[in-house]
Amino acid sequence: MSREENIISIVSENKKIEVNELAELLQVSRVTIRKDLDKLESRGLLHREHGFAVLNSQNDINYRLAYNYDLKVKIAKKAAEIVKDGETVMIESGSTCTLLAEQLAYHKNDVTIVTNSCFIASYIRKAESVKVILLGGEYQKDSQVNVGPLVKKIIDEFFIDKLFVGIDGFNQRKGFTGSDITRCDTANTMMEAAAHTIVLTDSSKFSQTGIISEFTFDDITAVYTDEGIKAKMRQFLINKKIKVVTT
Repeated sequence: MSREENIISIVSENKKIEVNELAELLQVSRVTIRKDLDKLESRGLLHREHGFAVLNSQNDINYRLAYNYDLKVKIAKKAAEIVKDGETVMIESGSTCTLLAEQLAYHKNDVTIVTNSCFIASYIRKAESVKVILLGGEYQKDSQVNVGPLVKKIIDEFFIDKLFVGIDGFNQRKGFTGSDITRCDTANTMMEAAAHTIVLTDSSKFSQTGIISEFTFDDITAVYTDEGIKAKMRQFLINKKIKVVTT
């Protein structure tokens, strides 16, 4: 785990911690820790106030990005392995999906990302080797995604091999679930334009249940998650002919 990942993990656990204490825990100078915090703050992963490093509000999309950050980065890196230089992929909104977009933007060459997430487009805007196609539609302020009939109209023009999606929960009867009916509907529309739909999620989502059915078992080609997934759940997915990749 890198020092920046360690910082995010410590701040996530404590919610608020003195910068000096953080430097002592990581055995680096205060100058070094401040430089690290500046970088993390510029990426929206945390913020600083009066000598403290502070986790973002739970209502902030960046909070979800920082939660289980180390696991999500590993998942994103593993999923990035199946994307080739020069490939065009589709990425729906979500924290792990954002980190996948970051991996592709900074560690692959000439990748094109089609997304409905304004947050993702902004998050990787400084990367020079990636092209972003942002799907227009009704803008949801909290999640920073475009949804609705305009997205459906535009997406009909695309056919892409891989769509990467996040989930909010799981149900053994209904499949993969979400928490917003409009976002789920838009994600299903994006799925129709892809040959393979791949779920990126940390294992905690398998113990949560969203309120809306989003994807059936037949919709999903593979699940990328962490080693925290229970053996019974992993076998359940495999029995549904879904490839399970853990990091």
